[in-house]
Amino acid sequence: MKILSVLLIIVIITLTIFGCQEKTVPEIPLPAIPPETSALTGEETETAGEVQEEERLPLEIAVPNTPVKPAVSVQPSRSLRDLSLSLPGFGVNIGELNPINYQKADPAVLRQMGMEPYLISFIVAENLYREGSYRDAIAEYNRSISLKPDADVLEGRGNAWLKSGDTGRAIEDYTRAINLKANRAELYNYRGYVYAERGETEKAIADFSQALILKPGYADALANRSRAYYRMGDYTKTIDDCTRLIALEPENFNAWNRRGSAWYSIRDDDRAIADFTRAITLKPDFALALHNRGNAWHSKGELINALADLDSAIAIDPGYAAARVSREYIVSQYN
Repeated sequence: MKILSVLLIIVIITLTIFGCQEKTVPEIPLPAIPPETSALTGEETETAGEVQEEERLPLEIAVPNTPVKPAVSVQPSRSLRDLSLSLPGFGVNIGELNPINYQKADPAVLRQMGMEPYLISFIVAENLYREGSYRDAIAEYNRSISLKPDADVLEGRGNAWLKSGDTGRAIEDYTRAINLKANRAELYNYRGYVYAERGETEKAIADFSQALILKPGYADALANRSRAYYRMGDYTKTIDDCTRLIALEPENFNAWNRRGSAWYSIRDDDRAIADFTRAITLKPDFALALHNRGNAWHSKGELINALADLDSAIAIDPGYAAARVSREYIVSQYN
């Protein structure tokens, strides 16, 4: 009887501690942006470069909004094997435990499980980040870092600073994280994104390039670097990066549009039109690419095609001021 009583108590304790754990939820994937964003996630437009000759209308290219990339909320990258030894072993298969299950866990329960205090604060901070409570998240990240300056926690706080608009502190945290984990390509991509947003384009390109050294097929870093090269007016390198990106993501309509913009900028209107056409094929309501192709048709002197594309862009987005300006310019020149 005593043995049965002891076993019953063990079962009750096990259910109490682990009853809240969900073991079938898949892990949330790491962000692709900052940025694309990612990396190309979301779009905003900007006039790309100054055009010297009147007859060549300026293009616009799509650029990523601030994250993501990132949405840049990052799950702990560890497998939590370091926690396994401290978990009570009442017949529970510890291998089934998944880091994602800690999202909704009560910190008090995590303490009972023997989880390190810095990790508990990190998990609380990540949950606050996902809720959009960036200042509260930063307070929890601070608590975690005061206990242990872990690279993942510094990365998370950097993301929160970025979301809060403090790019300087975001760069500081990404840099500290890089010093602790120099082989993580995503950290260079995130920091490069912030440098690009601050107009520090050469530093941004250096970081994107390092990310690509560490991870040659990193599409987000290619997208971000191509954008930086375009802003610098280095259209040949823009084309090279977009070509690599298209090989990785053939249906990335933003990459086709950006490469088309670069072709247009070096006066290769035929290749520009071909790339804009591919972007439009992939995304028929892509008003930006329609506007750009319309201007490329104008550059070739094909005014009917130019006006048709600009009219289509305006029909998709009646408030598209740049397309209206281009159309009015063409009409005024040839009426």
